[in-house]
Amino acid sequence: MIRAICCVPVSPVRAEASHRTEMVTQQVFGECCEILDRIKDEWSLIRCKYDNYEGWCQSSHLTEVDEEEYETVGNALTPDWVNALEYNGHPMMVPMGSNLTAMKNGRGLWRKSQVHYKGKIWDPASAPRDAKSIRQLAFKFLNTPYLWGGKTVFGIDCSGFTQTFFKLLHVPLLRDAYQQATQGESVGFLEETQTGDLAFFDNEEGRITHVGILLNSNEIIHSSGKVRVDKIDNMGIVHAQSFQRTHHLRVIKRILPVS
Repeated sequence: MIRAICCVPVSPVRAEASHRTEMVTQQVFGECCEILDRIKDEWSLIRCKYDNYEGWCQSSHLTEVDEEEYETVGNALTPDWVNALEYNGHPMMVPMGSNLTAMKNGRGLWRKSQVHYKGKIWDPASAPRDAKSIRQLAFKFLNTPYLWGGKTVFGIDCSGFTQTFFKLLHVPLLRDAYQQATQGESVGFLEETQTGDLAFFDNEEGRITHVGILLNSNEIIHSSGKVRVDKIDNMGIVHAQSFQRTHHLRVIKRILPVS
């Protein structure tokens, strides 16, 4: 199996090997994948290591790595909206949550590619998980525009937001909302929730299509149009400005341990 790392700030992963097709997810700098197939060295079918999601990306967005580098579990992520590093001697700006994979003392060698990073480091394993810290972390994403398949502070969908948020807390989530709904422990009532619980919402057919992070028993932060804070009750989400009900509550899940 060919192993690779994303070597651009953000790489669109598409349903088919064409720029015209749906972007199903993204890889950010430093995330690993397996290359399953290639088309004329232009497109690569990949399986993302983090969540096993599959799709097509441009081959130029990847650099091949050895198994040791691929298997290295890094606890170092970039902490700011944009973070400066050098890739093969040239400057690059990467988004929050990029992986500093297989790097030591700010330097990494991915076969023929070199990475040099001098900035601050976010260690997900030691990140605080109290209610105040969770709110502060979630608010870093405020006003990020909604982008189908997006996973960064420059464009993000609802489950990309929750997945990236929990990645920063060293808690792996699957990619789509309906997949994430299979994780964690169910919480029966809003009154029993804690900051950081996930609320899931379904459509008229009963399919889970949306997810957000509860800030308390009556507020939720979620990506809908943009990352925003809205009201929530036992029926669902109420838009904070229009007062219109926008999403129907299906289930609440606890992903973090009880505080």
